[in-house]
Amino acid sequence: MATSKDSAAQTRSRGRRVADSRAMDITARVGLCARGVIYVLVGALAVQIGFGADSGKEAERTGAIGTIGEQPFGRVLLWALVVGLAAMALWRLSEAAFGQRATGGDKWTRRLGSLGLAVFYAVISVGVVQTVVVGGSAGSRSGDETSKEYTARVLEWPGGRVLVGAVGAVLVIVGVVMAVRAALRKFEENLQTGEMSTGTRRAVALLGIAGGLACGAAAAVAGLFVLLAAVKFDPGRAKGLDETLRSFAATPAGPVLLIAVAVGLVLFGLYSFCEARWRKAR
Repeated sequence: MATSKDSAAQTRSRGRRVADSRAMDITARVGLCARGVIYVLVGALAVQIGFGADSGKEAERTGAIGTIGEQPFGRVLLWALVVGLAAMALWRLSEAAFGQRATGGDKWTRRLGSLGLAVFYAVISVGVVQTVVVGGSAGSRSGDETSKEYTARVLEWPGGRVLVGAVGAVLVIVGVVMAVRAALRKFEENLQTGEMSTGTRRAVALLGIAGGLACGAAAAVAGLFVLLAAVKFDPGRAKGLDETLRSFAATPAGPVLLIAVAVGLVLFGLYSFCEARWRKAR
């Protein structure tokens, strides 16, 4: 008779086979393409803002969704994006359950990060569905408004100020880690670089480095704003991606820094397509 320990081992084994399957590999590639679309569009909107050609769309998820929806067959494209984002969430969930492919991918910190990304992409996917189905006030709502509202709610909780501060600190740490890993080209651990020509490998490395640095900078600055909201006890200090990107233009470097970060986001989107093409199969 099989013991509960044997049953648990069999369950883990079956789950591992699913995570390592061809179907999950395809799911990951589809998800990476969806991520690429989002970052390219968000970066492009931010570039327009940096050059003073503000289209009125926010440089974040809602602006990207609006841009896609305006295209011919926009609803079809949005449903395709829903599938891609759901695939991204499923892939990250499998990583949280069974570990990432890269060295050290079984560490609890990496698994927790994958779980956070799974939730993140699932929420975005649901938001796009709301936009397509009901014209979604929830799906098209400004990320800046959402950030302020959620921050205000949490600040009212017992210990909410500490929790908001912790979230801000985590975002800062995540941003720094992203930037450092990009600079060290750690992303190449997930790529079949041996299948690339020398020129292609250099181009992909450039996309990964520049894109990772830009994403890291955006995450770290967003985290600083959340920390400031906790310190000042003011939810208005919290910012979504759009306001975070616009804040780069308020620095002494002016619009130049905003444009640099925005271009970096576009490059990260392009890198996502490259990762979908050359990612290592399990």
